[in-house]
Amino acid sequence: MKKLFLLILLLSFSGWLIAQKTSLFNGKTLEGWTIHGTEKWYVANGELVCESGPDKQYGYLSTNKHFKNFELSLSFLQEADGNSGVFFRSSIEGVKISGWQVEVAPPNRFTGGIYESYGRGWLVKPKADDEKWLKMGEWNNLKIRVENDHVTTWLNGHEMVSFKDDKIAAGKGFIALQIHDGGGIKVRWRDIQIEELK
Repeated sequence: MKKLFLLILLLSFSGWLIAQKTSLFNGKTLEGWTIHGTEKWYVANGELVCESGPDKQYGYLSTNKHFKNFELSLSFLQEADGNSGVFFRSSIEGVKISGWQVEVAPPNRFTGGIYESYGRGWLVKPKADDEKWLKMGEWNNLKIRVENDHVTTWLNGHEMVSFKDDKIAAGKGFIALQIHDGGGIKVRWRDIQIEELK
């Protein structure tokens, strides 16, 4: 009887842990997100796609909800140039975004590094040897953990950067996907899941 009780308790706890991870993208619509700018954001074959528009400017797709401490996981596939990124604790006016970006870019352009938009610029870049973990033209898995002042990123299971910063600790705002300016850029996203941390 005691073993049965412990088993039920363990299963209940496991279910609670699973329930904490939620999907930010339903694979069908952009529900829960807001488009900023004239770049293209749409859903195709269950994937979220961002593509350069006629203005060839920056574009963002932000969550309607704000997130403070979290672990975010997603997959991305870069087509053409592909320069993009994932912003966190951010805010925006027009297409001028304030906050921090985890870079998503072609080889040797610091995917997994942290950049402060309209501020200090690059805060931390991955080591040159870690560029090998990026699979250009294939699906990549990116994980971002933001907890108080500490940000850690992983690419395809390998830690890229781990960084602490007082300014990040004070930040607040949404998560946003970015498409860079310049034209000819296309990035696909899927499996966007988040677990909020206390």
